[in-house]
This record gives sequence, structure tokens and C-alpha cells, in this order.
Amino acid sequence: MPAEFLDRFSRGSTVCHRLSPRLKIVLTLAVVVLAVLLPASMWPAQGCLACLVFAALSLAELPLAYLARRMALFLPLLAMTALAIPLSRGFAGGWETALGIVIRATVAFLAALWLVSTTPFDRLLAALNRLGLPRLFSVMLAFVFRYLSVLFDELARMRTAQRARTFGPRPVKSGWKNAVQLVGMLLIRALDRAERIHGAMCSRGWNGKMNTLD
Repeated sequence: MPAEFLDRFSRGSTVCHRLSPRLKIVLTLAVVVLAVLLPASMWPAQGCLACLVFAALSLAELPLAYLARRMALFLPLLAMTALAIPLSRGFAGGWETALGIVIRATVAFLAALWLVSTTPFDRLLAALNRLGLPRLFSVMLAFVFRYLSVLFDELARMRTAQRARTFGPRPVKSGWKNAVQLVGMLLIRALDRAERIHGAMCSRGWNGKMNTLD
């Protein structure tokens, strides 16, 4: 998963992209807090908030296919969480609460998706630092974002090597065993790569502080 894919639509030229990153963070947090605090009985207010988020997504000119793929990954987990309430009551009640959870979480998720899709990751981290995010946490996020592509490239090479050494269909048990071994080897290689990167950075004067031009 290269960084270009994660930062795919964040460098556009729409009105939303040109807003200050700190303003977008504050607006997103306000929408999330309102979505959580509004009572479930206030359907008009919840609907207005959802319309506001959809309008922001439309102004950002984000493709519907992109939003649909993200929602397809998010909705199954949300549905299982919401169904836990009616299930605990024998499906005799709790449906209104479950629906409220789905609406609130969907609005909050779309608002966060709007934020990360209209703000480059480096500017987002810089804005979070100015708003008081601990520097150590922002440095960790920057490294994770930078080296995700390296990790996935390593995984792709390992999977290619594994398929080259495997012939014919594999039993399910063997497939699970190979997957566990693949994850273990990926962890070992990632730790080894991290030690080498840390040594190289220390030799170049790394002092634990992330400096930016902005």
C-alpha cells in the first residue's frame, strides 16, 4: 500500500483543499462531537449534520467509488457492533439505539474521511503539532506513514517467493500455517529493517525531533 494511494486525493485544488489544515481539524472534531452528543431522538439535527458532511464531500470532489470502497470496509464492523445491542435483548428491542449508533458512527467516519482526503499527511501532522499533539506521537505517525509502502513491498516479495515454492492446491490447514509463518517472518524482517533504519538515522544526526519546512 504505497503512500501515493493513502494520499491519493489530498492534493487537489478545491475549496476544501485550500482551507487551513487547522481549521479543517477543528471543523471535523466539531462534527464528530456533535454527532456523538446529539440525542438519538433529534433526527432532524442528525439529518442536517449528515447533509453538511455530504455537502463537504461533494465540494471536495471525492469520487463516489472511492467513498463506497471505504464505506464497504467500515460498515461490516459497524453493523456487528450495532447488532450487539438487539442481540443482547433477544432482538426484542434496542433497534432504535442500534440505528443511532450506525448514523452517528457513519457521520463521524465520513467527516474524518473528508479531513484525510483533503489534507496532505505532512500538513495534517504539522497542524496537529500546532494544536498540541505530543511530538513523539506525531513522529511515530510520520514513520508509520513513510514506511508502510516498504512493509507492503516486503510482504509482496515474500508472497511471490512463497507461491514460487508451492505447487498445486493446498489444504486449508496448510494454508493457515503458511500464512502464520509469513506474518512471523514479516515481523522479523520489519524489526531488522527498523534497526538498520534507526542506525542510519542516528549516524546522520537524528535527535528524535521531526523538522519541517512549514
